[in-house]
Amino acid sequence: MDNTPEVKPAPKLFPLIVERLRVEHYSQRTEASYIAWIKRYILFHDKRHPRDMGAMEVAAFLSYLATDKQVAASTQSQAKSALLFLYDEVLGQTLPTLENVTKVAAKKQLPVVLSTQEVQAILSRLDGNMWLLVSLLYGSGLRVMECLRLRITDIDFAKLEIFVRDAQGHKNRITLLPASLVNPLKAHLQSIEALHIADLAKGFGEVWMPASLAKKYPNAGKDWVWQYVFPSSRLSVEQQSGVVYRHHADEKPIQRAVKKAAAHAGIKKEVSPNTLRHSFATHLLEGGYDIRTVQALLGHADVSTTMIYTHVINKGGRAVSSPLDVT
Repeated sequence: MDNTPEVKPAPKLFPLIVERLRVEHYSQRTEASYIAWIKRYILFHDKRHPRDMGAMEVAAFLSYLATDKQVAASTQSQAKSALLFLYDEVLGQTLPTLENVTKVAAKKQLPVVLSTQEVQAILSRLDGNMWLLVSLLYGSGLRVMECLRLRITDIDFAKLEIFVRDAQGHKNRITLLPASLVNPLKAHLQSIEALHIADLAKGFGEVWMPASLAKKYPNAGKDWVWQYVFPSSRLSVEQQSGVVYRHHADEKPIQRAVKKAAAHAGIKKEVSPNTLRHSFATHLLEGGYDIRTVQALLGHADVSTTMIYTHVINKGGRAVSSPLDVT
């Protein structure tokens, strides 16, 4: 009888990465991004296993992105975060300081900000759900994906608050709900509830839940309160589990709609959905609100990030008089 202990094959890498990402409550968007960067890293080094590589190979890949691919600083930073996660959280290997990395210099640019008249001009050229969504971007200072990931339970009509779940940096925050959007939002939710009831009647009606919440509330995926405020128009099947979900809407139509509305309004600025968030912050500061309050509403970890909007206020003479006009 052979008493040689059975040697189990090492678990495959990518299922381990996905499992760890979900344990740490990373978003699906971040999960897809990290997986893509790790695959590019492995292919760059001729399909060598990451455990057989280390700081030198990571530095070489990041430098390649900077010199050969000429990526933006934020792109290189994202790739670095993905690889550090791979080594620290999945492989259990703490990399030494990454030296000799060619870093992309971040371009310091002031955010594009619209006037209140320009914001209204854009909103007047939108209607329906698109008008409501873009109004929330400006009225609540939300990022596009924060708005799309809102769930019914995140809206507090009594307190006029919005709970922003797992925002940038995996932090939660509370921002304001404009009183003028209460009735339009309630009307919108009535139609969404009807769609959810129809999904349930067909045997569907489930929404994706973060791993921690899914474990705590196993059947919550079909509850009304956990449905997305802005759901997708169609159902989709998750490849790994085969579960049919109704995810949130896609951000690309929003980007196109905002750009188109700005062009039709004759606005000669590079306008994106995030421009409305920048305008929210700037207009609050112009209105005399404390910068710490604005920082909290935006979810900035450091007030220095919020300070950039004070430069936008001063630019163009809104807070500073030209000496030509004084004399």
